[in-house]
Amino acid sequence: MIRVEHLTRRFGDLVAVDDISFDAAPGRITGLLGPNGAGKTTTLSMVSGLLRPTSGSIRLDGISMAERPREAKALLGVVPQEVALYEELSSRENLEFWGSLRGLTGRELSARIEEVLHVVDLAGRRDPVSKFSGGMKRRLNLAAGILHRPRILLLDEPTVGIDVQARAHILDVIRATAEEGATVLYTTHYLEEAEELCDRVAILDHGRILADDRVDDLKRSLGEGSVVAVHGDFVENEFRRAFPWDGPIHFPEDGRAFLTTGRGSVARLLEQVLGCGLSIEDVSVREPSLQSVFLQLTGRELRD
Repeated sequence: MIRVEHLTRRFGDLVAVDDISFDAAPGRITGLLGPNGAGKTTTLSMVSGLLRPTSGSIRLDGISMAERPREAKALLGVVPQEVALYEELSSRENLEFWGSLRGLTGRELSARIEEVLHVVDLAGRRDPVSKFSGGMKRRLNLAAGILHRPRILLLDEPTVGIDVQARAHILDVIRATAEEGATVLYTTHYLEEAEELCDRVAILDHGRILADDRVDDLKRSLGEGSVVAVHGDFVENEFRRAFPWDGPIHFPEDGRAFLTTGRGSVARLLEQVLGCGLSIEDVSVREPSLQSVFLQLTGRELRD
């Protein structure tokens, strides 16, 4: 339903998105995961038609965004990172406005407004949006995006700055939207959220896609085993000489090493690490996760 090929966007000398390609399928939630400044919002802005690419192509259900933008945009529901609501209007008045822009009128519009307000648990609220909490505004923002039953739903960090209950509710609504057959493209910098929600994830950093696969396959890309993180007063060359390792190993910087156990024993690996004769300050073990994948690819944590 979404096909992005060799997409690039430059702002002067800055390359915000650098020759990326990916697909998103109907009935699935595809995540764009990366730190702030990775290029997620710029990518979503181009897919939604708000920003023209410097080069590359975007097709929505086979329709070129460059050649037939009106037809392509008609397929979309967009939930921006900044809440797009009129504070002086009620939830219903906001949805009446956004629904009318999407061609909904009369009884159809009224019925759909009642339906989505129940979905986001705001049916009983008739006061102005200015009196809503942050979580309530986020839920109404989502309601405006799904009001017209879009075939493609684009969401840019829809859970930023809200409490756990509101986040869980929003994620449930997104899952239900995908189960109804919509194509969902979801940006986030929350690793645990992407791991919980998405069927497929593309990891972005500095405008480039570092990996793109099903979540389970991404985690397996580290190798079948746990990750042993070693911290100490050593340099990479010394560590390699003292502890030759035939499995995946990554050195983000001197004094840090990340090894995967493969099919071997964690206990055996720990015994070898601690007995290698180097000054080791800390050793920890964690199961493969999206964070482990990111560290394997970039050698650092996601930025705030």
